This record gives sequence, structure tokens and C-alpha cells, in this order.
Amino acid sequence: MGIGMRILFKNAKIVTMNGQREIIQGDLLVDGSQIAEIAGVIEQPADQIIDLQGDLLIPGLIQTHIHLCQTLFRGQADDLELLDWLKLRVWPLEGGHDPESLHDSALLGIGELFLGGTTTIVDMETVHHTEHAFEAILSSGLRALSGKVMMDDCNGDIPSSLQESTGDSLQESVNLFEKYHGQGNGRLEVAFTPRFVISCTDTLLNEVSQIARVKNAFVHTHASENRSEIQLVESTRGMRNIVYLDKVGLTGPNLILAHCIWLDDAEKEILIRTKTRIAHCPSSNLKLASGIAPIPELLRCGAEVSLAADGAPCNNNLDGFREMRHAALIQKPLHGPTVMPAQKVFELATLAGARAIGHEHDLGSLEVGKKADLAVVSLQGLHTWPIEHVDVYSQLVYQVTSSDVRLTMVNGQIVMKDRQLMTIDVPQLKRSSSRSLERVMKRVGLG
Repeated sequence: MGIGMRILFKNAKIVTMNGQREIIQGDLLVDGSQIAEIAGVIEQPADQIIDLQGDLLIPGLIQTHIHLCQTLFRGQADDLELLDWLKLRVWPLEGGHDPESLHDSALLGIGELFLGGTTTIVDMETVHHTEHAFEAILSSGLRALSGKVMMDDCNGDIPSSLQESTGDSLQESVNLFEKYHGQGNGRLEVAFTPRFVISCTDTLLNEVSQIARVKNAFVHTHASENRSEIQLVESTRGMRNIVYLDKVGLTGPNLILAHCIWLDDAEKEILIRTKTRIAHCPSSNLKLASGIAPIPELLRCGAEVSLAADGAPCNNNLDGFREMRHAALIQKPLHGPTVMPAQKVFELATLAGARAIGHEHDLGSLEVGKKADLAVVSLQGLHTWPIEHVDVYSQLVYQVTSSDVRLTMVNGQIVMKDRQLMTIDVPQLKRSSSRSLERVMKRVGLG
């Protein structure tokens, strides 16, 4: 629904996130994949008219660190710290994926994201079968920067099902880039995604740095999430995470780093100077007891920070509104009630996410000429009432939940309306994904 159509949203409260941060009471016209007009009243003809009756119209949320490959394993790896979480549960489960289970896992995550108003993600898949997650992205209508996880340091902690040679890892990643980058009318872009330093060789990371530079591609990895992880990096590389990544030439605007919790002053300086992108995942960091990232300090110094939920087994949901709330609240006991104000947090979930993936010119705000990636948020629930004399950003960050989203549009296509997914067969997906989980659990002996 909505592909190539003119769709007119009437009587909306439009949270533009434009340069003036205007809130406009009025109408918004989508023509094909773009926003064609925003005005108090639009009288132009349209194929479909949707009366929002005062509901909020917001830019689609952009989450810059997701693992669609893990959605199938929600609830299978709880109450563990990061390295045990990986070694005991998540790595064996990821290694047990087959093409159908990975496709199901991706669709499960995408459906949840659409129901919560997220329209764009930065995604990290697993070692094998990545093309099946890409096909789920393309068929569903999601916008994504995604890649095959790379793990060529085959130490004893990594299950054999996830082990790969350096050459195979690089070649498969390049092949995926050549085949899929730009597919779906540009909705799918492909990144190079080494998992983290301790599961990758020096050779692989040096090669990724060079290949990404030649192809002008993004690199997405984890860094400085956990103190044990940092100790392992120091013991094998003789330096801390960010210093090492800078040494191999990976830092810069095309590197998106998930977490960045435990940073020393030198690492903060590198991240700020190189404009490396930081994906802040507050709920995941809390659940894995990883820590609280120094986001207020990083922002104050000019760092590039955006928001994300991480994967379902370490969260256990993909709710962008919950991430906004947590991003604001966890800093206040440390730094005072005025730190991380609601408008700034909403910017991290929209415009900052667009900047992180190099799409601030066409995503992240509702402006004429930008892509029609948006969501409709109802304020009719008792938890958002009364609606008079309340700051709209406070409503979005502190009151709204994902269940308040009543419509999601990506690239001019309505992918969710009235809590019904338009591009995913939910009953069939539930049946298939339940079978897939049983199959994977049995395969890896974790049933």
C-alpha cells in the first residue's frame, strides 16, 4: 500500500525536526517516495487521504545498532554478562541458524520495529546465510544498512559453526556488497561488520579498513562495551580498543561503533576528532550490566551519538521509545535532572541517526524533498493524557510507548496501519518462527 501513490495526511501535529524545530498544525503530502508539501492546509488531489485528527506525525525512528539475526532468540540468554552471554548462548544459537530460521528471525525483528515506528536500522547479521536476512529486509520495505558479521579469529571460545577463514570472510562480505548494495531502490545498503576486535585478526581488520575506503562503505562493529572485553584487547593488542581501531585506520565518519561505555580520555579524543559514530544502546547496557556510557560528556564535546536497542536477547525488545526514555533517565542520577533533555534525546533517535549513516540530506526530519519515512503517534491513551500544555518532546520521550504508533511509512509505502503489518504475514511468521526456534535449539543442543 502506498508505493508510487499520493497520500495526504490531514489535521496532524507535525514534529518536523527541521532546522527551526518547527511544530506545525496542518497537513503533509507524500508523492511517491518523497514529502511533496507541508502546510497548514493542503488542497491538492491525492490517491488516499488519512485524517490524523490531531495525532502526532513524526520522522521515522532510526536505530543504529540492531541484530535481526538474534530476534528468534529473545529470552534465551537472560541474566548473563556479555562474554558469558555470547559464549554460552548467543554464539551457539547464531551458529545454529539455517536459511529459513535467519529469514524468520529478521522478519520478526522487522515487524516489531515497524509496530514501534522505526523505519531505518543499522544491522549486524551472523556469519552465515546473510543473504536471507537481506531478502527479508527487501521484501518487508525496511530501510537498512546491514552486513555479514566477520569472525576469523578462531579461538577456542568461538563455536566451529561460526568459524571462518580470513579470506572467506572478506570475500563473502565483498560479494554481498557487490550484489545487494543499493537494492530496493536504495533502501538496502551493505556495510562491512567485523564483530569486535577480540574475534577478528589484525589481517582482517586492516583489509576491512582498506576495502571500505576504496568502496566508500560503512564499517559497523562493537567496541568498549565490557571491561573484560577491553582487558582481552589490551592483552592481545597491547593497547585499548579505540586506540587500536584508530591505528588500523578504521576510525572516522564511516565507522559506526556500538556502545563505547568504558573510554579513557585518549579514546574520547580520538572519537571526537575523527567524528566516528557512536551507537548508544542504554537498555542493553543495563541488562548485561555492562555500564552507563558517558553520553552527556561525549555530546558536550561534539561526539556523534545516536540510539538503538541492540539485539532482542540482550534487551529484550526493539522499542525505540523505550531507548529514548532510558537514554534520558539513566544519566539524571549521575549528572542532574536537566541533562539529556527530551528534545535532544528525540534528535538522537532521528536526525542523529540519519547523520550516522550519511543520510541527513534525505532522512531524519519531515521536510519537503526528503524521503517519506514517518510514523503516526496517537496521544489518546490515558498514559498520554491530558495533551494540553505539554511539551511534545516530553510526550514522545517520557510518555509514549511503541504501542501508541498507529501508522509507519517507509519510502512512501505504508508498512503498518492501525497496528496491522502490511508487508508481513504475521500468523504464518509466528508458525514458521516457532518451528525455526525448535529446529535451531535442537541442532545446537540447547533445547
